Amino acid sequence: MEQGIDIRKLHDYRTRDILTYMEVTLAVLADYANVTKEGKLNVMGLFTHINARVIPYIHPQMLLVWEAEAGLAEWGTRKDVEIKLLDEAANQILSVRGNLEVPRGEPSRPVRINSLMGFNNVKFDAEGDYEFAILIGGETKKNVSFRVSYIPPVAKA
Repeated sequence: MEQGIDIRKLHDYRTRDILTYMEVTLAVLADYANVTKEGKLNVMGLFTHINARVIPYIHPQMLLVWEAEAGLAEWGTRKDVEIKLLDEAANQILSVRGNLEVPRGEPSRPVRINSLMGFNNVKFDAEGDYEFAILIGGETKKNVSFRVSYIPPVAKA
């Protein structure tokens, strides 16, 4: 009997090649975050919604917090990273490019890399849905969606 590929295993994360992959396993927007000297990621003030009293609105500060996981074959490599902020029509509002050095980890375990990216005074010209796209090596690895809503000021009596 001829052996074929077990289709059920193609989408099973446990059969993933632990050597040759790079994925973003966590991505959130927050008011504050840090990484301890032990490598522990602390995140505070997670949000998916920005309430604006005026439009256009300038948001004073936000952090895109993300964690990547890389297999053994990626250790010691440099990856091109791009972060794009897109509006609901997929128009690019901003783009940041850089490099990510993949450190060495423990044998037979993937390595995890934490990244904190601060964005100050980001201007939103309209209310609506927005997203940060995280690209590694030109491939979109994760999207973080959020909404900007116009909330009119409350009239004082």
